Amino acid sequence: MKNNIYSTFDFSKSLSHFQEKVTKLLELTNISEFDGRVLKLREDKIRESALILAGECIALLLHNLSKSQDFLEKSMQHTQGWWHKTTQKHGYKKRQILTVGNVEVTLKLPYVVERIYQPNQDKKSLREGFCPFLKYLGMAEGLTPLVLSTVAQYGAIAGSFEAARRTLIDWRINISLKRIERLTYYFGQIGIDLRNNKLNDLKSGNLSNLNNLQDQRVVIAVDGGRTCIRIPKKGKRRVKTNRRGFTGEWIEPKLLTIYVVNEQGKKNKTSDIPITNDGTYEGYQGFLEILEMYLFRLGISQAKQVLLIADGAEWIWKHIPPVLKKLECPHETYHLLAFYHTAEHLQTFADAAFNTDNERQSWFKKARSLLRKGHALDLMRNMGEFILSASGERCKILGRERNYILKAYRRRLLKYNKVAYKKLPLGSGAVESLIRQAVNLRMKGNSKFWLKTNAEIMLHLRCQWIAGRWDNFCNSVFNSFIKPISA
Repeated sequence: MKNNIYSTFDFSKSLSHFQEKVTKLLELTNISEFDGRVLKLREDKIRESALILAGECIALLLHNLSKSQDFLEKSMQHTQGWWHKTTQKHGYKKRQILTVGNVEVTLKLPYVVERIYQPNQDKKSLREGFCPFLKYLGMAEGLTPLVLSTVAQYGAIAGSFEAARRTLIDWRINISLKRIERLTYYFGQIGIDLRNNKLNDLKSGNLSNLNNLQDQRVVIAVDGGRTCIRIPKKGKRRVKTNRRGFTGEWIEPKLLTIYVVNEQGKKNKTSDIPITNDGTYEGYQGFLEILEMYLFRLGISQAKQVLLIADGAEWIWKHIPPVLKKLECPHETYHLLAFYHTAEHLQTFADAAFNTDNERQSWFKKARSLLRKGHALDLMRNMGEFILSASGERCKILGRERNYILKAYRRRLLKYNKVAYKKLPLGSGAVESLIRQAVNLRMKGNSKFWLKTNAEIMLHLRCQWIAGRWDNFCNSVFNSFIKPISA
């Protein structure tokens, strides 16, 4: 690991050093030996020098802010919501902050502590305090906001914390593996806390309605994944390790994606109506609360059209439609069983009904066409004819698959012709893609056992990144540190 660079707060010297180093790198010496490898090496050195210069600039900016009495007073006022009744000023403390380019700056800052009276002692004890300057700017962890959010970003989106560390080192953010892990969970937990605050606001009737979905065509897609969660064993701790051990239990995280489509049925990815992704390991009840919160906040009642699309999971069709009704979704609201999930059951029926591949594929194509054109009753009558002529295990399979279609029909989940006419999606590819990216590529795998709390944080972080909302998410995290006394 490379050593930190300690800022001198001398901009002219930093700029001169940068210019001197880069000027040499721009020289075309030994032109006959110049190739892609040489160019890459110079690119890397130029980037490294630029990052160091950027870090020196940020260090100087922080130094100047720390010398501004007006800013120190502002940071004191805007963090008093974190103070307790017995919190008092307690002089100054030196704090080190890491900026980009691995440049470290030392600042002398005002410090506050909470004084606690101990009945058995004559004097009051001091609890660990904080620097309002660092709290206000989101730097209590000793990193600038950009460095902290970048650490959390790569900690969440990389395939592992080790992979995140290698990427961060490439960008001259050199911190330990354990610190990357801790900061990722720290940053993500703040996001979970903010989500919980919105859930509490919804329950108390204080959640604001943004009306982002007014007059929009909205798709709500829902599905579940799989993650192995660590379950601590009961009983005595082991003598050698002082641990009880754990077992792995597969738990289904439930995920949602809410997005808008245009009149041609294409997904709208503009920043004014962002995609909303999220999920939870707290079972269907916790999931329903999160779904309701997002739909209310986005203003689902003001939408032009709404489509709920999912697979055939019982909990979805039993519990989500009442939530939509409670939120007063528009009259033009459709519930749809994802077409490709239904087609899978038709394929299973065909495999059991016919002996040759040609017969299977011929019937399957006709059955899928009937379903898509809205002729579900004709399809089920045809399936019934095969069931009457079958017996044994084959009859059970045919009956099971026909009953799946029948159940969906009774729930009015097979209106493919009507939904297609409205140019709304027939498949749940959006949420299936989300599950693959958010869960399968990081959360699911051999020998991966997650603490439930950490899994919840990681899922939430990855959902924000995949939705393209990382910057907005980071802004909300840093805004949460601002807490005036009136808050």
